Order: sequence, then structure tokens, then C-alpha cells
Amino acid sequence: MTYLAIAVENLTREQATEELSRLSKELAQHDHNYYHLAAPEISDAMYDAIFQRNLAIERRFPDLRRIDSPTHRIGAAPSPEFEKVKHRKAMLSLDNAFSEEDVYDFIARIKRFLKCQEDTIIPCMAEPKIDGLSATLHYQKGQFILGATRGDGQEGENITQNLRTVRDIPLVLQGDIIPENVEIRGEVYMSKADFETVNEIRIASGETPFANPRNAAAGSLRLLDSSITAKRSLRFFAYGYECLSNQTEQSQEDILVSLNRLGFKVSPLVALCTDVTTMLKHYSFIESQRSDLPYEIDGVVYKVNDLALQARLGAVGRSPRHSIAHKFSAEQAETIIEVIEVQVGRTGVLTPVAYLRPVVVGGVTVSRASLHNDDEIRRKDIRVGDTVIVQRAGDVIPQVINVVLSKRPEISTPFVFPQACPICTSPVIQQEGQVARRCSGGFSCIAQAVERLRHFVSRDAFDIDGLGDRHLQNFFTWGLVRTPYDLFTLEARNSTILPPLEAREGWGKKAVSNLFDALNKRRKITLDRLIFGLGIPQIGQVTARTLAHRFKNMESLLNAKAHEICSLEGVGENMAADLTQFFEIPDNRLLINGILEHVQIEEYIAAAAVDSLFSGKTVVFTGSLEKLSRAEAKAQAERLGAHVGSSISKKTDFVIVGTDAGKKLTQAKELGLEILSEEQWIQMNQ
Repeated sequence: MTYLAIAVENLTREQATEELSRLSKELAQHDHNYYHLAAPEISDAMYDAIFQRNLAIERRFPDLRRIDSPTHRIGAAPSPEFEKVKHRKAMLSLDNAFSEEDVYDFIARIKRFLKCQEDTIIPCMAEPKIDGLSATLHYQKGQFILGATRGDGQEGENITQNLRTVRDIPLVLQGDIIPENVEIRGEVYMSKADFETVNEIRIASGETPFANPRNAAAGSLRLLDSSITAKRSLRFFAYGYECLSNQTEQSQEDILVSLNRLGFKVSPLVALCTDVTTMLKHYSFIESQRSDLPYEIDGVVYKVNDLALQARLGAVGRSPRHSIAHKFSAEQAETIIEVIEVQVGRTGVLTPVAYLRPVVVGGVTVSRASLHNDDEIRRKDIRVGDTVIVQRAGDVIPQVINVVLSKRPEISTPFVFPQACPICTSPVIQQEGQVARRCSGGFSCIAQAVERLRHFVSRDAFDIDGLGDRHLQNFFTWGLVRTPYDLFTLEARNSTILPPLEAREGWGKKAVSNLFDALNKRRKITLDRLIFGLGIPQIGQVTARTLAHRFKNMESLLNAKAHEICSLEGVGENMAADLTQFFEIPDNRLLINGILEHVQIEEYIAAAAVDSLFSGKTVVFTGSLEKLSRAEAKAQAERLGAHVGSSISKKTDFVIVGTDAGKKLTQAKELGLEILSEEQWIQMNQ
């Protein structure tokens, strides 16, 4: 029964409930016809009339508004902040290929990992790499219930309200077969035409225009007022699909078909390729279409088509082994180096930076570029006043490619790298075997101290709101905060500080209260974030998680030997040396102990950890494996939550032996350890 003939003010609650259900379904179908199929069945005026009736009923009965209501498309009242969302499965980032040789190496690595013959065919899907922002969408019983940003890959931000305004994202899944619980991943982007429109409006309003469509999409997605996001005309291409129960898809090709069936747009420029030749041919085709597309792309993504092989390949660090992004050739431009300035980073590394006469490269104005180190400057013979060719690596990072020697000024002298820190005048040192030159001043160097503080409070470390660069610089200058430990005693000391923080420039009672609230929220943190936040040379997020997963607590890590650290996957001798040297410095020990007095450290639980017989156990592989490559065997163990060791000890739980096991097998028998053959290992993990 329909109640269209009944005026909204005369509807009963029961009638309104039924009417809203019908209108939501009807408008969803019209949205699908218009935005997905490009085949509208009614006029815009008729659509607007139906929409307005739905809106009027909701205004009369606001508590009856449905989760799939089309009025979500117009946005909601501003939110105070975005909540954090922990991803059920990590959102990984892709490694890049910049040449044909890199693509050949990608396929060769896959075959080595899977222990395949060289002539084995590994079909891959080739898909355009949309230049936008990754997002994950959760649907239950066909209804869109949660959307989040990628964030750091482990944890993102809840931007559900903003994503509801994106017309390409169905609020209710289409089709006859709707999965009970499904997660969709894809790219939010802004078309070239909409980008121009948005910038015209911003310029007319006296606002700074966005640099490019990707920045415009990113800024729009992170607005707290979703009603503004709704006006930005964002789009969405889906590329990933994971049914949380009874998934039937067996390939990436199947996934794209399922996404389309459920009502999502997928790129029309996809192709199934059987070898590198066809992959590169499709890459060339897409590159030839690039300038004519209505949206920006910056490369082609190759994905192993077989989902079973994808699962076997797994990931290394924060990147999947089964996929790679083949980036387009970077655009180049010519400009002049006006100044070379040496900057000091948080670990004391001195980095020369070229300040350039501003030039547009790939649609972005570039005015400076890192010269990396002294060796790089001498190798390219880069000097102040030189005319140089610059490009944006991967369409992102500006770099100096070479010098145009024919345009070098007659009065030109080689650049001389400083022997003393340009900030604190401490001697510059260079460890044997390393290219980097470092300031020896440590926390006494203001550049290092402030940079370390900035790193400590950054999103991927302690994630403390309200502490920008200017505030940290002032805190250091005022003598209030010299090390990260001082942040957690600031509230207790504030009553004895003259003048107190709230009486100082840029602060007030409300701002100080907000700061202390933000600090107190971070008095409980996972071990991996603490390790990363310490700013130890060469220890990034991935290595911090590896260390946290292996050693469980700070005390065990502080007492770890170099050989124990080196046994971890992805941790080399130089990294282990930097880590142990950092812990040997008395001031660093005092810093860590001070933090531990005020912060509760929680155990890091890997997102991909599996509750298995091998969870938390140490396994060692020895001998030649016949069915698995050593790399795949190690990856398999880590997916099961195990730690892969390189040597036998009493702490070893399982030893998996292949042929010609030798000395390690003898040691395992002497210690009475549990020994498994390769076949037993495979059977236990099926």
C-alpha cells in the first residue's frame, strides 16, 4: 500500500514507517540507475519531489530516520572529532615499480617465493591507480554501517557521515545475493571538472585553492561538517571485496564482478594479463588514455589474480607481496638552485636541501628539494646557482635529477659540507660504513630536541592533539619541556611555573585544559607506539611492531642481545646496532624510565595474529625445504603468530627440518626440542 496521497502531517507513525522504507528503496534504485548505470528512469524534478517527501516525513518523525535514508547524502551537523577505528585486517600500502625491469623483478620475486618454475604463468589483473584516498566500507545485512580512512594501516578514522554523502557509495547493496557481512575497499577521489569548480568557489571566497584533486578530496573527507563534504561531489571506485563469511570469489577478477553486482563502480580500464609483456602493453595503453580521463591516475596496479596465491604470498612490512604499483614517468622541469641549506633532523642526521626558483612540475609548484647527503651532492656536483632538472618522484617527492652544466655560472664553487652542526656547533660525526653525517649534540641540540618531541607526539607515535611545532618550540625555549618525559610532568609542574602556562602567549585556561586532557589520554599506549615514538635511528613503524611482537615488554627489549634482534625478519645488523647503541646511552635510559613511571605500556597485538598452536612460539627452520621456499615458510609462521628464530636455544619451541639439516638438527635433539618435518609443518597449518 502507498500513502503518497496522504499529506505528511496526516500520516500515522505506522504509515510513516512503511512510507520511509518504501521511499528509501525507491530512491536508492534511482541513485543506482543514475550514478552507476547512467540510465535514469525519472526526471530530476520527479526525483526531487520524492526526496523532499522523504525529508518532510523524517522532520516530522526524526526518530524514524533509517540507516539507509537518502537524506544522509546531504550531510549532518558538525562532529566534534573523528573517532578511531581499528581495522579488522590491516590496510597495506603498495610498493612501487618505476621501470619495466622493476615489473619483471616483481614477477620473478613471486615465483621465487612460491618456489615456482621460471615458465610458470602467474596471471595478474592490471588496474588504473586512482589518485585519491583509500577508504574501507563495512556493510551488515546490505546496509552501510561504518566507513574509515586508511590511517596508519592498522587504525583509521571514522568518517562514516562524510562517506554517506558520496553518491557512488550505495547506502544499501544492490542485487539478489547480499552477503551478511562484507568489507569493501576503494578509492575516494574528485574529478578534474569538480576540482576546478571547487577551486573557483574557494578563490571567490578568498580561500587558498587546493593544490590538486587528491588534496581536495583529502580535505573534503576530513571535514567535521559533512554537509560541506556533500557539496564537494566526491566519487568512489571500488577495488577490494572481502566477505566475512562464505566468500565464494576465487580471483581478483571475480571480486570486480561481485563489486559491480553489488552496486559499486569499478574501473572500466582493467585487464587480465598472463605475462609481463601483456602487463606492460596494458600499462602503455592506460598511460595513453591518462590525459583524456575525467579523473587523475598516477600509475597501474598489478595484482596476482588468484586469491589463494595472494593469501600464500602475504605481506612484508606494510606492503603486500602480491601487488605492486607501476608508476607513470615523472614530469620534469628546469629551474635554478638559489640556496643550499643543511638541516638537522630528529636523529641528528644532516640533510642538505636545495631551495629552488619556484617551478611547476606535474601541476604542483616546487620550491625546494632534498639533496639527501654529501655523497649525493659530490656525485652530481651540485652547486648554488646551477640550472638543474627536477622531477617529483612517484608524482610526489621533488628531486634533483642532474645539473645542466652548459648553463653553470662562470663563478661557481663546489658546495662544502659543514664540519660543525649549523644549529648547535657540535662536531659532525660519520659512523664507519654509513653515508649519513650526524650532529653529536643529542638533546642539547635544539633542532634534534624539538624534532624528537614533534616525532614523539605525532599521529603514529603517541598521537597527542594540540601540540603543533610552534607550541613545542616555545615549550623548549621556555625551558618547560626538554624531553618527551617532561610532557607527562607538565600538568603537575604547572602550578609552580612562573608564569603558569595559561598566562603565556597563545594559551588560555581552555587550551591548557584541552592539552592536559590529551596528554592524560595517552598515559596508556601499546609497546610498538612507544618504541616508534622514541625516534631510534632506522626504527620505523614496521620494525617497531616486529620488536614489540617479539619482546612483549620494554624490559625484555632493553635487555635483548644484538644477535636476538638480528634474528628477526627484516632487522639487519646496522639496525640492531643503532637500537642497542641507543639503549646504551645513559640519558636515553633515563628518558625511558621516566616515561614508564607515568605511562602504562600495553602489549602490542598484531592485526594479522592468528590463534593457533604456534601463537607466541619460537620456530626455527633448518635444512633445504622442498615444497616451500624459506621466505614463504617464514611468512607462514608469522601469519600464525609465531616468532621465527635463526638459531637453536632452550627458548626454541619448534624446529622444522628439511633435507641436509646438519648441526641445528643435532642441537635440537640434544635439547629435546619438538622436531617437525616439512610435510608435518604443512599438514598442521592446513
